[in-house]
Amino acid sequence: MRPLNFALCLSALAPLLVAIPAQAQSATEEPKVNLVIVYGEDSCPESTPDMITVCARKNEGERYRIPEPLRESVSPQNESWTNRVQAYETVNASGTNSCSPAGAGGWTGCSGKLIDNAYAEKRTDPGIRAGELIAAERAKRLSTIDAEAAETQADVEQQEEQILARRKLEEQASGQAPQADTPPPPPK
Repeated sequence: MRPLNFALCLSALAPLLVAIPAQAQSATEEPKVNLVIVYGEDSCPESTPDMITVCARKNEGERYRIPEPLRESVSPQNESWTNRVQAYETVNASGTNSCSPAGAGGWTGCSGKLIDNAYAEKRTDPGIRAGELIAAERAKRLSTIDAEAAETQADVEQQEEQILARRKLEEQASGQAPQADTPPPPPK
């Protein structure tokens, strides 16, 4: 009885299934979209009633370059020859100083490799460059300290001379004999 029910349902739905594609075809078709990339000051083509034209403008320098999505690829065909040669040089590296788990003494090269990596990292570490910048700024400030100290010393000596000259004038005005030039006592 079940196959008969299924056949009846299918025969009842068949006209509807045929009508759906026919109805979709009779609907008005939307205009096509044409995406064009133009470079520099090139003109964008005009849209027509049955085609919409959308232009993406790029810099003139991009005209003959490889498109951006294709520039960086991890495909083995795009690997540089330098990297390929280095890979061939280390294919069968085993034994002493190889840092390889295979062969006798393979572990001996690991410390050298670790040290080389540490020095390479140290050369490119931005923290080291910041330390160099700090040292340069410190040296610049220390160089100005000497100049500032010389200026301050000159100001102090000038003020001492003015004080001594004022004392001489006061002693002369009071009628006392001028005393020997003695510097004022150091400040406390």
